[in-house]
Amino acid sequence: MEAYPLKPTSMRVAQQSSLSFVLLACLCVMPPAAFQANAQQENAAPAQPGASDQQKRLNAVALFRQGKRLEALPLLEELVQANPQDSELLVDLGASLIEHAATLTNDDAAAKERFRARDLVQKAWQLGNDSPLAENLRQLLRDLPANGAIRFSDNPAVERVMDAGEAAFARRDFAAALTAYAKALELEPANYSAALFTANTYDRENDFARASQWYERTMRLDPDIETAFRYYADMLARQGKMAGARSMLIHAAVAEPYNKIVWREIRAWALINNTAFKLVYLPIPIDASGQPPQLLRAWRAYHAVIAEWRKGGKFQKQLPQEAVYRHSLAEESEALTAAAVVLQALKQDEKSAELLADNTVAGLLLKLHDAGLVDPYVLFSLGDDGIARDYKAYRAANRTKLEEYMDKFVMPPTQAGK
Repeated sequence: MEAYPLKPTSMRVAQQSSLSFVLLACLCVMPPAAFQANAQQENAAPAQPGASDQQKRLNAVALFRQGKRLEALPLLEELVQANPQDSELLVDLGASLIEHAATLTNDDAAAKERFRARDLVQKAWQLGNDSPLAENLRQLLRDLPANGAIRFSDNPAVERVMDAGEAAFARRDFAAALTAYAKALELEPANYSAALFTANTYDRENDFARASQWYERTMRLDPDIETAFRYYADMLARQGKMAGARSMLIHAAVAEPYNKIVWREIRAWALINNTAFKLVYLPIPIDASGQPPQLLRAWRAYHAVIAEWRKGGKFQKQLPQEAVYRHSLAEESEALTAAAVVLQALKQDEKSAELLADNTVAGLLLKLHDAGLVDPYVLFSLGDDGIARDYKAYRAANRTKLEEYMDKFVMPPTQAGK
């Protein structure tokens, strides 16, 4: 998998709960080496008259990968017209149109660009392009509001300067972009987008010290949005600071565990570091088939608790404010804990202890229970629509536990530990 996030312009932030803030962030597709060394970028020469389609393609892709999307746009338009089934070019053109939309002062024209980008990305996906960039753009563009608009603030004055900042950023006029974002923050000091885009602009200028300060400021504004953590991780990784990038990605996952963009980024980090993040899952046996009698007692304890919650009325007793049953953190955690208690008792018997050592599910459940991390496991690995409703309240009181779970069970550190 080849991915890491380059931040384009007015589609740089994702917030799952609301589109009134900012619509999306997208990832740029690059080879793993680019994640580690930004200085290795290709230098694209302008396409000469009469250049072959292959040379034009190389030039367009090089410009795109350098973040020069407005420069790549006319080449991509020409190439896609000639090669409408080239799914990589379709995605690159879609991303470039998003960038171009930020420069347009006419809202309808900008919306039209974004809708066209959505159609191009969808077509690329139908042609089999499942790259991280295509997946993220597809995920996020489908949430475009009906009018195709992107909003940064309910304050019209802030909205105007933010639009100006994004247009300047798209043109790579970073000084003008920073001036606009500073004005937005003067008018609205808690504007997450303005703080994030300030950090990102310094990042694009390779002013890593200032970018770090602004990423950290943005995180403090709202630690429950993943974007600043993820952008910071990208910047650290490009400097070779893989342990720091890992830490930021852990924070990003805790901020928004049900956002697939975060997990694509974690997968990219793992690939680059020759490791793999772990898909932690406990397939609790449903029946007695092939189960040793000793372990069967633990699984029966689990299912007994589930039955009590679903059919014995415990849900109504524990959550009287909710009229309709749903799968909950409390139910699943209690059931897993009941099974773990049985397994702990089995450890005292030498023969049973051997069974536990050979049973992956039992061994992992005991490790989670002994670490006090059954709840985070439930929220991260079993987070269906019901359980996900419990996440926000749990995170508010147990952020450290969630981070500990990610650290110990999901994201192994790099071998070098840098």
